[in-house]
Amino acid sequence: MSSWPIVRLGEISDSIDYGVTASAAWHGSGPKFLRITDIQDGEVDWTKVPWCDDPNPGSSLARLRSGDIVFARTGATTGKSFLIRQTPDNAVFASYLIRLRLGEAADPIYVSHYFQSQEYWSQVAMNARGAAQAGINATTLATLRIPLPPLGEQRRIAAVLDKADELRAKRRAAIAQLDTLTQSIFLDMFGDPATNPKGWQQKKISDVARVVTGNTPSRAVDAYYGDGIEWIKSDNINTPHYYLTEADERLTKSGELVARVVLPLSTLVTCIAGSPSAIGNAAMADRAVAFNQQINAIVPFDVDPHFIYNQILVGKALIQAASTSSMKGMVNKSRFENILLMCPPLAMQERFSLIVQSGQGLADRQRLSLTGLNALFLALQDRAFGGRV
Repeated sequence: MSSWPIVRLGEISDSIDYGVTASAAWHGSGPKFLRITDIQDGEVDWTKVPWCDDPNPGSSLARLRSGDIVFARTGATTGKSFLIRQTPDNAVFASYLIRLRLGEAADPIYVSHYFQSQEYWSQVAMNARGAAQAGINATTLATLRIPLPPLGEQRRIAAVLDKADELRAKRRAAIAQLDTLTQSIFLDMFGDPATNPKGWQQKKISDVARVVTGNTPSRAVDAYYGDGIEWIKSDNINTPHYYLTEADERLTKSGELVARVVLPLSTLVTCIAGSPSAIGNAAMADRAVAFNQQINAIVPFDVDPHFIYNQILVGKALIQAASTSSMKGMVNKSRFENILLMCPPLAMQERFSLIVQSGQGLADRQRLSLTGLNALFLALQDRAFGGRV
């Protein structure tokens, strides 16, 4: 144990504020509008963050600046945090986020690393326990405890953890590059699905696969949700991930009986989304999963599974072009089934599939290495916040 004082967040913060109640706009010139869903894998791609539909959302107090830390305050991502290291000149945060702005006694990078620690998550879980829906408010956030060494020591620990985290980031980037290479190989062999420049025979999705639309087991039945099969949402379909990321929620056996379930090698596609750009996001299932009604699954029967997945991935424009004219954020099942796909000879599809699976084998080894780095990072965190680094 260290001899560092344990303080509450409220003691070292200048302010803890709620975000702006407004809607996202996909065209505009007002402030960028940061939401929970914009924070993926510890990063924010500001080019994909929408604008706030209110060009003057309250006072300047809603503005984000470097050093701010934002938290998800409700739902399955309660407690998820993100340090704003760089931000556009004009950016605000949404109402489902809380912003922590620290005082001079605390280093934001040190504090943000603590918010990834097991000790922090134990406090979040304890405070959220017993609520009908997991959540944390500004008052509760202010009571969370953190070890606070002198400022110079905070910065030394932050630098050590940043270096270790950089190794993990490089491994994740290598995995993403392998997925990008797969898409390049597809385009070289088959061409762009949107234009079919090589003149391949085309067939409707429904002619080569079964389409399954997901559903949501009733929230009124507690017995449907538990620790069984994963229940996938659109957030788990995050390219460039080849396979579905792990779901935050799971169903019980009872829930599975009323859900829609598909087996491995199915392709899941986002067909209802708040943003038109999110329509057509795709990922392959590498295990049996249930999924919600925003997603259509392609279960192939007359086409290679890896070929059809990569065609959907590369040909995202095909999915978006099928959006209902009155609702650009939706592709209904009928329109989805009628989308035309390229269908080159099966032997050629299978040759491509072998290349993909070889590349994914390498990616799996990279992921295994990343798992090891994650374990080492957790151990380093534990030592750092215990005063042993």
